[in-house]
Amino acid sequence: MNKNDFVKAVACKADLSIKDATAAVEAFSDVIADALKAGDKVAIAGFGTFELKKKAERSGFNPIKKEVIVIPASNSPVLKFGKAFKDMFN
Repeated sequence: MNKNDFVKAVACKADLSIKDATAAVEAFSDVIADALKAGDKVAIAGFGTFELKKKAERSGFNPIKKEVIVIPASNSPVLKFGKAFKDMFN
């Protein structure tokens, strides 16, 4: 499912126009991104928790040049699904 399919499914499920569903989906992702940038976690009951995971600097290997490289430290967004959401599939 790509973004357009997702927007159409949201529009159908929530009885919204495609335009309104697109705005809702984009606002959802923008709010989560803004909260993560501010250092906050976003917890949605029954679904999961969005947070930033800090990755330390580490060494890697460039197979083309066959040399060891340093991968800089970075932040990566992660989603931890909640138990209620996981239980829907088991």
